[in-house]
Amino acid sequence: MSDNYDVIIIGGGPGGYVAAIRCAQLGLNTACIEKRINKQDEPALGGTCLNVGCIPSKALLDSSWKYHETESALADHGIKIKGADLDLETMLKRKDTIVKNLTGGIAQLFKANKVTWLQGTGQLKSGKQVEFQPLEGDTQTLQAEHVILAAGSVPVDIPVASVDQKVIVDSTGALDFDKVPKRLGVIGAGVIGLELGSVWGRLGSEVVVLEAVDDFLPAVDKQIAKDAQKQFTKQGLDIRLGARVTGSEVKKDQVVVSFTDKDGEQEETFDRLIVAVGRRPYTEGLLSQDAGVSLDERNYIYVDSQCRTDVPGVYAIGDLVRGPALAHKAIEEGVMVAEVIMGESTQVNYDAVPGVIYTHPEVAWVGKTEEEVKDSGDAYKTGAVPFAANGRAMAAGETGGMVKFVADEKTDRILGMHVVGPQASELIQQGVIAMEFGATVEDLQLMVFGHPSLSETVHEAALATDFKAIHVAQRRRKK
Repeated sequence: MSDNYDVIIIGGGPGGYVAAIRCAQLGLNTACIEKRINKQDEPALGGTCLNVGCIPSKALLDSSWKYHETESALADHGIKIKGADLDLETMLKRKDTIVKNLTGGIAQLFKANKVTWLQGTGQLKSGKQVEFQPLEGDTQTLQAEHVILAAGSVPVDIPVASVDQKVIVDSTGALDFDKVPKRLGVIGAGVIGLELGSVWGRLGSEVVVLEAVDDFLPAVDKQIAKDAQKQFTKQGLDIRLGARVTGSEVKKDQVVVSFTDKDGEQEETFDRLIVAVGRRPYTEGLLSQDAGVSLDERNYIYVDSQCRTDVPGVYAIGDLVRGPALAHKAIEEGVMVAEVIMGESTQVNYDAVPGVIYTHPEVAWVGKTEEEVKDSGDAYKTGAVPFAANGRAMAAGETGGMVKFVADEKTDRILGMHVVGPQASELIQQGVIAMEFGATVEDLQLMVFGHPSLSETVHEAALATDFKAIHVAQRRRKK
């Protein structure tokens, strides 16, 4: 093994492994350090996302929705199924197989691109040296021209509900319950809490979601969040806002959770409790005292717009730095840094990074909410059209939700797009592309959309911003 590299990347998650592959494609001698050991007790690439995050949770979301449809949503289509059995063991094995196939695929891509995979931990020292501790063997000191820090994040712990991965679990433990909990508590009504609560709710759990803040999905456009909450509640999720957890006590195979809400002190007993209150940057052991890299007050690594740290030649990407903790944001930062190292002027457009909640209905957004634009004082216009007015949605029995645009009143430029409804994760990309190219709502109004398609709701919402919608009745707003 060489001791010298053009680029050393610490972390093999979405940002790290993509950065490694792109660096190698550009002709750089590249090594990627990753310490993860998977459930099969084997080294694995892919980070949290592929191993215990984005991918396994989506596998369970898909499987649980199919079970829900079989149980209660197919009769309207003339399909009657009696006695559908849940084989949870097979469902979990399917999830694990998907994870193994994808992480194994990254290892093959490393071989194909001649990326050196160093299995162990890495710590940045001064002078762009990296202390590498292999999973087996002695510590080695490596040297690089450039170092990319991509160690990712870990779940936030809260003292009032200490995770034991048995009765009280984090997002990782919630992927592997050996049976469906009769009563499931979830602390946190964010992306992770809603997705995991939905999985087990569809499989039969009575789900109670405790959220400390008074607003549901406060970062999401209020009109969209209100619609989403209504649909989730209708599905059976018991979402309690303004419920601040004050303590928990495990009693045998259950947990008693104490919390306060508008009515005072409360208690609920659950068979399992998921703690999903966010994630924090994983910087433990990543930097030596003389590394020279600055952290902010929240322990994020300080970087500029192209992910440079205070140390020349050292970069940080993904969940370690400012911005949303999203795999796709980390991926594009990894590509950007690789190309910046080669002298290119690549830049991530942080104003056009989409967010998605993979519930059913899905919730997705890009750009500014109506509230953000209103608070800025700029003149704006909006257009929102429900899927209930869309023929394809009606044919599929997916009429809940809407598409909404926020645009500049003077320039007509799209400032934000927001969706709650079927395939929102796919539809939102139309807004991302439009915003990336600086499109106006008129640009979308003049396009031809296939019929019948869910995308026609995007077209109608663009038309609605100027009161031109065809398939919904509109009232002009009072000036």
